[in-house]
Amino acid sequence: CISILYVLLFFFKSLKILQVQVICCLKTRPLNCSDSCFLSQAIRGDDITVKSYRVESRITSRFAHVTVRSSVVNSGSKAQSIGFNVQIPKQAFITNFTMNVNGITFVGSVKEKTVARNLYTQARARGKAAGIIRANSQDMETFKTEVHVPSGSNIEFELHYQEMMHRKLGHYEHNLYLQPGRLVPQFQVDVYIFEPKGISMVQTSNTLGQQFTELIKVVSTDNKAHIVFKPNLQQQRKCDNCTDSAIDGTFTVMYDVKRDSNAGELQVSDGHFVHFFAPTNLSPLPKNIVFVIDVSGSMWGVKMKQTVEAMQAILDDLTLDDQFSIIDFNHNVRCWSEDLVSGSSIQIADAKKYIQNIKPNGGTNINEALMRAVQMLLKASNQGLIDSRSVSMIILVSDGDPTVGEIKLSAIQKNVRKIMREEFSLFSLGIGFDVDFDFLERIAMENRGIAQRIYANHDAAEQLRTFYSQVSSPLLRRIAIQFPEDSVSEVTQNRFDKYFSGSELVVAGKVLPSESNTLTSFTTASARLDIRMDTGADIAELDTELVKHQHSFTGFARQMWAYITIKQLISDRSLAQTAAKKRMVTKQIMSLALEHQFVTPLTALLVESEDATERLLADSPRDPKHGCCSATVLNGSCRPHMCASHPVDNDPHFIVHLPGSNMDVCFNIDSKPGHILNLVSDRGTGVVVNGQLISSKQVHNSKLSTYFGTISVDYQPDGVICLTCFFHIWFLLCLVSSCFRVRINIVKNSHVIVTVNDNIQVMVLLHRVYKKHPVNVDFLGVYIPNDNQYSPVVHGLIGQFSREPEVNVFDIHEGADPLKKEATMEVKGNKLLVTRGWQKDYRRDTRQGSNVYCWFIHNSGKGFIDGHYTDYIVPDLHSFL
Repeated sequence: CISILYVLLFFFKSLKILQVQVICCLKTRPLNCSDSCFLSQAIRGDDITVKSYRVESRITSRFAHVTVRSSVVNSGSKAQSIGFNVQIPKQAFITNFTMNVNGITFVGSVKEKTVARNLYTQARARGKAAGIIRANSQDMETFKTEVHVPSGSNIEFELHYQEMMHRKLGHYEHNLYLQPGRLVPQFQVDVYIFEPKGISMVQTSNTLGQQFTELIKVVSTDNKAHIVFKPNLQQQRKCDNCTDSAIDGTFTVMYDVKRDSNAGELQVSDGHFVHFFAPTNLSPLPKNIVFVIDVSGSMWGVKMKQTVEAMQAILDDLTLDDQFSIIDFNHNVRCWSEDLVSGSSIQIADAKKYIQNIKPNGGTNINEALMRAVQMLLKASNQGLIDSRSVSMIILVSDGDPTVGEIKLSAIQKNVRKIMREEFSLFSLGIGFDVDFDFLERIAMENRGIAQRIYANHDAAEQLRTFYSQVSSPLLRRIAIQFPEDSVSEVTQNRFDKYFSGSELVVAGKVLPSESNTLTSFTTASARLDIRMDTGADIAELDTELVKHQHSFTGFARQMWAYITIKQLISDRSLAQTAAKKRMVTKQIMSLALEHQFVTPLTALLVESEDATERLLADSPRDPKHGCCSATVLNGSCRPHMCASHPVDNDPHFIVHLPGSNMDVCFNIDSKPGHILNLVSDRGTGVVVNGQLISSKQVHNSKLSTYFGTISVDYQPDGVICLTCFFHIWFLLCLVSSCFRVRINIVKNSHVIVTVNDNIQVMVLLHRVYKKHPVNVDFLGVYIPNDNQYSPVVHGLIGQFSREPEVNVFDIHEGADPLKKEATMEVKGNKLLVTRGWQKDYRRDTRQGSNVYCWFIHNSGKGFIDGHYTDYIVPDLHSFL
């Protein structure tokens, strides 16, 4: 899992060393991130006493302020590290973090990033404490602190964050992630909701376990609700005599509000207004949809299966009033139907059959696929086949970057923008983390749509269906929420292309001084008929009401306006086409973030001791392309190694020798410790070779290296087990039956060669390192000759290259590193950017290795190997692919 920076902070007080470690770790279940993410407990440490853990969430008018507090004592006899972790939603902004350690208080304040970094650097230059906290934004973030304290120390942690509730599928959802990791005497969660117009529904979704169902109490009145979860020590236990806590999961509160008018709800407080617009009882508008589905080789396996499953259900949702077509693309682009067709049962059945028969392979030509989709809508519109009151949209589903045709993302963006009409929208769904989600988000926002990441796991089909449900019922078009002249200022986006059933449009701004006690708004929109709706609100009434309620968030309107404005400015910044525009927007974001104390991609949270000599810095960089095992880590992340034979060595990197092209191609496989990768799977000969990954002793330079710690070689001709060999860094175990033609050669403390049928050979090489090395561990390398004689059905990360792909390398030019040239490689219908480099072959020199020069494929071999590297993860060491 990406730990952007991992540092120790040293605080010297009363001759005792206080070490503080602060990181932010991305968590997106169930991806291939390190277990430290999944097993992150709220409080970590041995022989400690957690006196209390409290979460308080105050939601007022859909805006939440969450406070997480914990009090801990080091009750052990020795100094030790104590951790405090809080998982927060991606859309939330951290507003403060404070920590008190034995009376030393550290208080946070948001500053411009350059200012905060300068102060942080000054602290480091003076030898004072200094650390960086970075937040990676994918689906959720884990804020982590770790404090090394003497025995008997008292530590208090307190984190604040704010977020706006977004209405989806008819309700708001507030998620709190609870993982105390131990029994807590005072454990309590309080969620207070205040909605001025009234609450129509409130309920909890318990993923913590059935034993807690009766312990979650909901008390609600007309406009208030209090949800409390307060299990005692016995109720927290996994079983009656257990010492472990059963609390581990998501505490979810869902609610909706009363709506007495389709004109919306206008609220005024603290000199700001918020207008909520969510009309009901409207008939859905007809839809014209073009589904654009990526069927390139990287979609092979689970991704394609889940996409097909989702499309079956989505197609069933279409009605006779709807029109649709399907475009699937790899390096070529195909149309199920060249024209839009009605959503009749016959057409839907035919489309389902077409999708079911798709076989992923080849490259990714996103540009041509999108061009074809827009042209299909344009053709239907020009021929008068599209109802002027209908809604036209393109839904793109892809898992990777373009590799064929136009591959420059900015050019694709420009091409689409150029031909899209205002009445068309583009929605982008990015599957997994190989896709450039920033690009999908930009191209969707520019064309009146939204983007969403789909996690490539067992419920990807459900994620796709859920997204479609959110956009499947358009009720209004061309919505404008307006106010009388000179009554408001600094209004957030107030014109919207579409309104979908179950969602909500929100507009906020500042109220200008006026003699009137009332603010009014009027909304116009196009449905089956053009409509206009008016509403108003008393300027002072809500503030009077808020002070009466103990747990209301009195500054909600001001903070919500800033929150929405900053989010919209961040989007504008990503779409800015000139440097001047980008600078202007950047200045606006920083100004608002500082004023309202939000940690954003352009600001940082500086946490200082009272005397301002000890400092921690927390900032929030932009969303990286990859959620796990960043592709920029070239010398320290899970890599098998392949060569003149195909070696898999050192932290698994692969070298593939292509004799037909007289070249070597290298790539890394970024996976996690414990994963078992299939290297050769040949049911025809009965040979299977798998490797299980281990990790280095600790993170080094923000990287957790992985290596092969166990290699298995099985020989099962016709299903009869003749040979099972386990090669471990500490032992070798081979079980051989009475089968013929199996030979094992062992060279002590060096290598083992297994030969099957005199025509398939596998060499396993042992690499020893200095026992007291702080990071490196012993590991195994695998070398498999090119001339092994497999059957035609052989596959696997190495086995697939027994059928040598046609490779063409051209456009060789200087790279960013003058010692490493760059080029374009054509292979399997893909165009890949490759870098000239070298990897080590340790067969002749087991200590230093010899350099093998090769063209390096980025992104875990994407485009060079079939499918995605996760498709080669198998459940056990004997498994065929």
